[in-house]
Amino acid sequence: MVDTPQDPQAPEQEIQAALGTVFREEAGMLVGALVRLLGNFEVAEEIVQDALLVALERWPVEGIPARPGAWLLTVARRRAIDQLRRDARYRNQLALLERPVISEPDDRIRLMFTCCHPALSRETQVILTLRAVCGFTTAQIAHTFLASESAVARRLVRARQKIVQASIPYRVPREEELDERLGEVLTVLYLMFNEGYLASTSGVSTQRDVAEDAAWLAAFVTRLYPREPEALGLLALMRLHLARADARFDSGGNLILLANQDRARWNHQMIGEAGRLIEQAAALGRPGPYQVQAALAACHAEATSWQETDWQQILALYDLLLTMAPSPVVRLNRAVALRYVAGPVAALNEVEALTRDLEGYHRFHAIRGAFLLELGRSEHARAAELRAITLTNNQAEQILLRQRLATHNSSEDQLT
Repeated sequence: MVDTPQDPQAPEQEIQAALGTVFREEAGMLVGALVRLLGNFEVAEEIVQDALLVALERWPVEGIPARPGAWLLTVARRRAIDQLRRDARYRNQLALLERPVISEPDDRIRLMFTCCHPALSRETQVILTLRAVCGFTTAQIAHTFLASESAVARRLVRARQKIVQASIPYRVPREEELDERLGEVLTVLYLMFNEGYLASTSGVSTQRDVAEDAAWLAAFVTRLYPREPEALGLLALMRLHLARADARFDSGGNLILLANQDRARWNHQMIGEAGRLIEQAAALGRPGPYQVQAALAACHAEATSWQETDWQQILALYDLLLTMAPSPVVRLNRAVALRYVAGPVAALNEVEALTRDLEGYHRFHAIRGAFLLELGRSEHARAAELRAITLTNNQAEQILLRQRLATHNSSEDQLT
């Protein structure tokens, strides 16, 4: 039975927000549950999309159900039964659908590993998983990969078809298959966490529930594979960032940068748990980039104040990270650490060398602007900060950058 509406007069904005939350939180589990029963990814995703369209049509009229996820599950089940009755290939599965469909806790994990099959290219694996499992919009995925929405949409269509054509099995891979898939699964969880921690396109500054959901999935992966050090490292990294979540925004929703955060509001129990995860990963003797990033976050989390931050250690860890996962963004972050070790001139030289690679990245211009201002080049700093404002869609970042632009405050907290 479909739930009774809790609010028949809910405004359209509230309905859109509720539908977005349900899509993100429930769609992956719904698709996973239907794939488990039907064995067909494309059909399962079509049914869930149909159910979402029904919600979009009916909720503005009937109101938001008291339990939106259960409502969606019921509609998806009915749609599946209707479709399968018309398709002889699925008559054996009809009996399974006559009973209520129950999504299992690991359905999203199974679906994640299905999407991260080596028959697909690595980037396509990540794109498909972000869409099918994590509920990312095409626009969010396009922003993540600096690609057009149409290009992402085409890749999604091809990926779904490939899963069906290649008869890719719906299951968690055996240990001997893990090397082919775990890296992409961790990449997806990392991107999902980042989007929640500081949203890029959603119209809100942060989506803590998305970040916490990514951490929950990462913890589930570590339970499946407790001797995979990079999975442990990623979970530690997420927990170290979540430990600071309560101190990142003020009561008005304004972003508080690391240097100005009230460290008494950090979750020190969570920081301790993350430290133990780092030690557990290190004991396995297979270092990797997520472990190094977790160690970097731990350097900040364990410092008793901004002034006590061990920048020499942070710089050394960035040097190590560059040997494992070299990228312009890592080099940019290293330049911030270099500023506190060798001064703004050396740091600015490093940043300027990244211009071609990071011209479209707002943090590049924000960091460059801070260094320029510190060196007294205020007009160049202003131009860089204006460019940074135009490149970010995050409201809290825009406000922060405008405040900097208005005051030209050159304090150290502008850099991190």
